Amino acid sequence: MTTAKHPQGLADLAATIAAGTVTSVAATTAALDRIEAAQPTLNAFRVIRRTEALAEAADADRRRAAGDRAPLLGVPIAIKDDTDIAGAPTAFGCGGEFPAATEDAEAVRRLRAAGAVVVGKTNTCEIGQWPFTDAAAFGYTRNPWDAERTPGGSSGGAAAAVAAGLLPAALGSDGAGSVRIPAAWTHLVGLKPQRGRISTWPRAESFYGLTVNGPLARTVADAALLLDAVSGPHPGDRHTPPAITATEAVGRDPGRLRIALSLRIPFTATRTALDPEVVLVVRETAAVLRRLGHQVTITDLHYGLLVGAAFLPRSMVGVRRELAKLPGAEVDPRTRANAATGRILAGPALALSRALEPLLHKRIGRFFDDHDLVLAPTTATPPPPVRAMDGLGSRATEALITAACPFTWPWNVLGWPSINVPAGFTGAGLPLGAQLMGPANSDALLISVAAQLESELHWDRLWPRPWWEERA
Repeated sequence: MTTAKHPQGLADLAATIAAGTVTSVAATTAALDRIEAAQPTLNAFRVIRRTEALAEAADADRRRAAGDRAPLLGVPIAIKDDTDIAGAPTAFGCGGEFPAATEDAEAVRRLRAAGAVVVGKTNTCEIGQWPFTDAAAFGYTRNPWDAERTPGGSSGGAAAAVAAGLLPAALGSDGAGSVRIPAAWTHLVGLKPQRGRISTWPRAESFYGLTVNGPLARTVADAALLLDAVSGPHPGDRHTPPAITATEAVGRDPGRLRIALSLRIPFTATRTALDPEVVLVVRETAAVLRRLGHQVTITDLHYGLLVGAAFLPRSMVGVRRELAKLPGAEVDPRTRANAATGRILAGPALALSRALEPLLHKRIGRFFDDHDLVLAPTTATPPPPVRAMDGLGSRATEALITAACPFTWPWNVLGWPSINVPAGFTGAGLPLGAQLMGPANSDALLISVAAQLESELHWDRLWPRPWWEERA
């Protein structure tokens, strides 16, 4: 790892462009050059929009000269390849030729309104199913901290791009941990906001409410800035939580909180175990929270069995539904198998899974009568080898991903907010994360506590050694 000078963060770059110190064209060109230079080795992007992005950057410079002060004016940003941007296909990790989207997704529309320049679409695994980012259609996306490790998934391309300093922030999505897991394994802040805070339109909801969009950034302030830029409903959205201003929560004193440290793994059908190095860094995070004045007690959160029943049908039917939008898609047999499972679960099982959610809100919500937040591991293990899924069947793949990532998915069932914070490194130098989880609409509180941790731990000062430049 290194502490050498690297490209600016989101807020700093926005301020520099607003001051006229650098143009958007220069900043966007530099980001595109870094992306293209790293693409043969890091492989973070599915679509690179050089011509379109430079035209958007030139327009941003004209807007700034005319007095426009949009919060992200001229700043290069990336979106995940499950999100529509007009003029580019949305392959969602699948192989094949697909038509270009004709309209921007609502989140992209809001990014544009905030002045951001969308430089491209980042890689994701097929239909976002796994905590790995690889597919026959594009190969392997690699972890900036270790070329032989996965950056996680399914927002692994976004995480790799930000962790490598190719650009200051990116928008991912999280249906079972797909923002928080790659954030943990690449030393980033990854925020899964309250369901509906960022619109998923043209989907009224995504994966039957499991999946939400969320920011990946190096600092809490940058994640909050991006969250504010893209938050807000579309008239067709199924979920519309009360509005917040995330940037106002950064630096706000949350008061003395009651935080439960829970290392208990939610029930899974396959065998799981918590890596001792993960336990160590999460306990160290708890110690920092105690130094900050919070009451942290070891209190396991018991999810029960119903949370799994509320997850699986929505996930599998969601895979089937998304794959049906991509006629002729060339996908892995495991994707076809999951879509077939979705066909079986699309009737009463799906209806039951939705009916269970209010009961889970009530039962798990009672835990927050005595606690304000939960601190837990984000993953059970360090990042696995980049090729760990190769050649596995469906059952072995499920065992692999469940063993590595059993902690994040219940909060997708609940729809409540959670944030990954960098928690340290293994002895081999691999990043690990911890997640803070809160009840409904606790996004601002989570941001305040995460910012407190950052002020103590200064994780933004550490960067990976740029092996992707050396090997390009």
